[in-house]
Amino acid sequence: MIRTLLLVGTGGFIGSVMRYLVQITVEKGLTSTFPLGTMIANITGSFIIGIVFALAEKGNLMNAEWRMFLAVGFCGGFTTFSSFAYNNFTMLKTGTFGQFFWNVGGSLFLGILAVYLGVILVRAVF
Repeated sequence: MIRTLLLVGTGGFIGSVMRYLVQITVEKGLTSTFPLGTMIANITGSFIIGIVFALAEKGNLMNAEWRMFLAVGFCGGFTTFSSFAYNNFTMLKTGTFGQFFWNVGGSLFLGILAVYLGVILVRAVF
């Protein structure tokens, strides 16, 4: 159990740092308040988790420890549902409804599509 906690915690640490780096890199030169970095992190994390679970389905390509490290730890730290919820709340509060609908619709649709593409990629390669 301690080993699993350390794997998840380490993955979460790395994922959180990567999310921060994605956000500052993507939003560095933007003048808009649209949370593009958060959206990209969520879509990318969805793609990664699709790959992880598709590899895990193959049986011998990924053990349970790697799945915990990547899916629960890394993707859990990298994707940002709480930030997503807060950003959407802020857009509603400030009346930027176009950005709100683009963020919600884009993140949900593109996130689900990214999971699907991750699964398709693994099935095509393995």
